[in-house]
Amino acid sequence: MTKISNIIFDLGGVLIDWSPDYMYQKLIPEPEARKLFLETICTLDWNEQQDGGRLIAEANLELTSKFPQHRALIEAFYERWEEMLGGPIQPTVELFRQLKASKLFGLYALTNWSAETFPRALELFDFLHWFDGRIVSGEEKTRKPFKQIYDLTLSRFNLVATETLFIDDNLRNIKAAAELGIVTHHFLSPEGLEIDLKRLGLL
Repeated sequence: MTKISNIIFDLGGVLIDWSPDYMYQKLIPEPEARKLFLETICTLDWNEQQDGGRLIAEANLELTSKFPQHRALIEAFYERWEEMLGGPIQPTVELFRQLKASKLFGLYALTNWSAETFPRALELFDFLHWFDGRIVSGEEKTRKPFKQIYDLTLSRFNLVATETLFIDDNLRNIKAAAELGIVTHHFLSPEGLEIDLKRLGLL
Protein backbone atom coordinates (compact mmCIF):
# COMPACT_ATOMS: atom_id res chain seq x y z
CA MET A 1 0.00 0.00 0.00
CA THR A 2 1.30 3.45 -0.93
CA LYS A 3 2.18 5.59 2.06
CA ILE A 4 -0.03 8.66 2.32
CA SER A 5 1.97 11.74 3.31
CA ASN A 6 -0.59 14.47 2.55
CA ILE A 7 -4.35 14.85 2.83
CA ILE A 8 -6.46 17.35 0.89
CA PHE A 9 -9.93 18.24 2.19
CA ASP A 10 -12.79 19.75 0.27
CA LEU A 11 -14.70 22.16 2.50
CA GLY A 12 -18.40 22.49 1.59
CA GLY A 13 -20.19 19.20 2.19
CA VAL A 14 -17.18 17.68 3.99
CA LEU A 15 -16.17 20.06 6.80
CA ILE A 16 -18.88 22.71 6.40
CA ASP A 17 -22.59 22.06 5.93
CA TRP A 18 -23.79 24.25 3.03
CA SER A 19 -27.06 24.41 1.14
CA PRO A 20 -28.84 27.32 -0.59
CA ASP A 21 -32.06 25.69 0.57
CA TYR A 22 -31.32 26.73 4.17
CA MET A 23 -31.67 30.39 3.23
CA TYR A 24 -34.25 30.20 0.45
CA GLN A 25 -36.77 28.31 2.53
CA LYS A 26 -37.19 31.61 4.39
CA LEU A 27 -37.89 33.48 1.15
CA ILE A 28 -39.74 30.82 -0.86
CA PRO A 29 -41.63 28.68 1.69
CA GLU A 30 -43.34 26.48 -0.91
CA PRO A 31 -40.97 23.55 -1.59
CA GLU A 32 -41.78 23.06 -5.28
CA ALA A 33 -41.48 26.77 -6.07
CA ARG A 34 -38.15 26.92 -4.21
CA LYS A 35 -36.87 23.84 -6.03
CA LEU A 36 -37.86 25.36 -9.39
CA PHE A 37 -36.08 28.64 -8.58
CA LEU A 38 -32.85 26.89 -7.56
CA GLU A 39 -32.92 24.56 -10.56
CA THR A 40 -33.68 27.18 -13.21
CA ILE A 41 -32.43 30.59 -11.97
CA CYS A 42 -29.86 30.59 -9.15
CA THR A 43 -28.50 27.22 -10.22
CA LEU A 44 -25.43 25.35 -9.02
CA ASP A 45 -23.85 25.91 -12.45
CA TRP A 46 -24.39 29.67 -12.09
CA ASN A 47 -22.87 29.63 -8.60
CA GLU A 48 -19.87 27.67 -9.86
CA GLN A 49 -18.99 30.50 -12.22
CA GLN A 50 -18.40 32.70 -9.17
CA ASP A 51 -16.41 29.85 -7.65
CA GLY A 52 -14.32 30.04 -10.81
CA GLY A 53 -13.56 33.72 -10.33
CA ARG A 54 -16.47 35.66 -11.81
CA LEU A 55 -17.44 38.71 -9.76
CA ILE A 56 -20.71 38.56 -7.84
CA ALA A 57 -21.80 41.88 -9.36
CA GLU A 58 -21.45 40.40 -12.85
CA ALA A 59 -23.33 37.27 -11.83
CA ASN A 60 -26.21 39.27 -10.38
CA LEU A 61 -26.39 41.46 -13.47
CA GLU A 62 -26.61 38.42 -15.73
CA LEU A 63 -29.58 36.97 -13.89
CA THR A 64 -31.44 40.16 -13.02
CA SER A 65 -31.30 41.15 -16.70
CA LYS A 66 -32.93 37.85 -17.64
CA PHE A 67 -35.32 37.65 -14.69
CA PRO A 68 -35.99 41.22 -13.46
CA GLN A 69 -39.10 40.05 -11.61
CA HIS A 70 -36.86 37.97 -9.33
CA ARG A 71 -34.24 40.64 -8.60
CA ALA A 72 -34.65 40.52 -4.82
CA LEU A 73 -34.45 36.72 -4.72
CA ILE A 74 -31.40 36.66 -7.01
CA GLU A 75 -29.48 39.30 -5.07
CA ALA A 76 -30.29 37.53 -1.80
CA PHE A 77 -28.11 34.60 -2.87
CA TYR A 78 -24.90 36.44 -2.02
CA GLU A 79 -26.30 39.13 0.25
CA ARG A 80 -27.49 36.39 2.62
CA TRP A 81 -25.08 33.58 1.72
CA GLU A 82 -24.03 33.07 5.34
CA GLU A 83 -27.55 31.82 6.03
CA MET A 84 -26.77 28.92 3.65
CA LEU A 85 -24.16 27.67 6.12
CA GLY A 86 -25.44 25.01 8.47
CA GLY A 87 -22.23 25.16 10.51
CA PRO A 88 -19.29 22.77 10.88
CA ILE A 89 -19.80 19.09 10.15
CA GLN A 90 -18.47 18.39 13.60
CA PRO A 91 -17.56 14.68 13.30
CA THR A 92 -15.41 15.45 10.24
CA VAL A 93 -13.82 18.40 12.02
CA GLU A 94 -12.92 16.00 14.85
CA LEU A 95 -11.25 13.62 12.38
CA PHE A 96 -9.36 16.61 10.98
CA ARG A 97 -8.33 17.53 14.53
CA GLN A 98 -6.94 14.03 15.12
CA LEU A 99 -4.98 14.08 11.87
CA LYS A 100 -3.59 17.51 12.73
CA ALA A 101 -2.61 16.40 16.23
CA SER A 102 -0.71 13.41 14.87
CA LYS A 103 1.67 15.74 12.98
CA LEU A 104 2.22 12.95 10.46
CA PHE A 105 0.64 14.55 7.41
CA GLY A 106 0.56 17.71 5.40
CA LEU A 107 -3.04 18.94 5.51
CA TYR A 108 -4.47 21.09 2.72
CA ALA A 109 -7.79 22.51 1.56
CA LEU A 110 -8.99 22.56 -2.04
CA THR A 111 -12.33 24.32 -2.29
CA ASN A 112 -14.66 25.69 -4.92
CA TRP A 113 -15.55 29.00 -3.24
CA SER A 114 -16.00 32.60 -4.34
CA ALA A 115 -12.98 34.77 -3.57
CA GLU A 116 -15.37 37.50 -2.43
CA THR A 117 -17.04 35.44 0.29
CA PHE A 118 -14.19 33.20 1.47
CA PRO A 119 -12.57 35.82 3.73
CA ARG A 120 -15.74 35.79 5.83
CA ALA A 121 -15.58 31.98 6.04
CA LEU A 122 -12.08 32.37 7.52
CA GLU A 123 -13.62 34.49 10.27
CA LEU A 124 -16.46 32.05 10.92
CA PHE A 125 -14.55 28.76 11.09
CA ASP A 126 -11.37 28.53 13.17
CA PHE A 127 -10.41 25.15 11.72
CA LEU A 128 -9.83 26.73 8.30
CA HIS A 129 -6.61 28.08 9.82
CA TRP A 130 -5.34 24.59 10.71
CA PHE A 131 -4.34 23.80 7.13
CA ASP A 132 -0.76 23.90 5.92
CA GLY A 133 -2.06 25.48 2.72
CA ARG A 134 -5.31 26.35 0.96
CA ILE A 135 -6.37 26.59 -2.66
CA VAL A 136 -9.53 28.68 -3.14
CA SER A 137 -10.91 28.38 -6.67
CA GLY A 138 -12.21 31.92 -6.89
CA GLU A 139 -8.75 33.29 -6.11
CA GLU A 140 -7.12 31.07 -8.73
CA LYS A 141 -9.74 31.71 -11.47
CA THR A 142 -10.19 27.99 -12.03
CA ARG A 143 -12.09 25.31 -10.17
CA LYS A 144 -12.71 21.63 -9.68
CA PRO A 145 -13.06 19.42 -11.67
CA PHE A 146 -10.67 21.11 -14.14
CA LYS A 147 -7.22 19.52 -14.32
CA GLN A 148 -5.51 22.89 -13.88
CA ILE A 149 -6.56 23.30 -10.25
CA TYR A 150 -5.32 19.84 -9.26
CA ASP A 151 -2.00 20.41 -11.01
CA LEU A 152 -1.74 23.77 -9.25
CA THR A 153 -2.40 22.18 -5.85
CA LEU A 154 0.20 19.47 -6.35
CA SER A 155 2.85 21.85 -7.62
CA ARG A 156 2.28 24.69 -5.16
CA PHE A 157 2.62 22.43 -2.13
CA ASN A 158 5.12 20.02 -3.70
CA LEU A 159 2.82 17.01 -3.34
CA VAL A 160 3.23 13.61 -4.96
CA ALA A 161 -0.13 12.51 -6.39
CA THR A 162 0.18 8.87 -5.38
CA GLU A 163 1.10 9.85 -1.81
CA THR A 164 -1.82 12.27 -1.47
CA LEU A 165 -5.38 11.53 -0.32
CA PHE A 166 -8.15 13.80 -1.63
CA ILE A 167 -11.50 13.90 0.19
CA ASP A 168 -14.53 15.40 -1.63
CA ASP A 169 -18.28 14.85 -1.58
CA ASN A 170 -18.67 15.47 -5.33
CA LEU A 171 -18.03 12.35 -7.38
CA ARG A 172 -17.19 14.46 -10.44
CA ASN A 173 -14.32 16.06 -8.53
CA ILE A 174 -13.17 12.70 -7.19
CA LYS A 175 -13.00 11.16 -10.66
CA ALA A 176 -10.96 14.10 -11.99
CA ALA A 177 -8.42 13.75 -9.16
CA ALA A 178 -8.18 9.98 -9.57
CA GLU A 179 -7.31 10.43 -13.24
CA LEU A 180 -4.16 12.24 -12.09
CA GLY A 181 -3.14 9.38 -9.81
CA ILE A 182 -4.34 11.03 -6.59
CA VAL A 183 -5.72 8.63 -3.96
CA THR A 184 -9.37 9.54 -3.37
CA HIS A 185 -12.19 9.17 -0.89
CA HIS A 186 -15.72 9.98 -2.04
CA PHE A 187 -17.17 11.53 1.10
CA LEU A 188 -20.67 10.34 1.97
CA SER A 189 -20.48 10.54 5.77
CA PRO A 190 -17.97 11.19 8.55
CA GLU A 191 -18.38 7.56 9.61
CA GLY A 192 -17.41 6.33 6.15
CA LEU A 193 -14.42 8.65 6.11
CA GLU A 194 -13.25 7.39 9.49
CA ILE A 195 -13.44 3.79 8.26
CA ASP A 196 -11.40 4.63 5.18
CA LEU A 197 -8.79 6.60 7.13
CA LYS A 198 -8.33 3.59 9.42
CA ARG A 199 -8.16 1.24 6.42
CA LEU A 200 -5.36 3.39 5.01
CA GLY A 201 -3.57 3.38 8.36
CA LEU A 202 -3.95 7.13 8.82
CA LEU A 203 -5.85 7.00 12.12
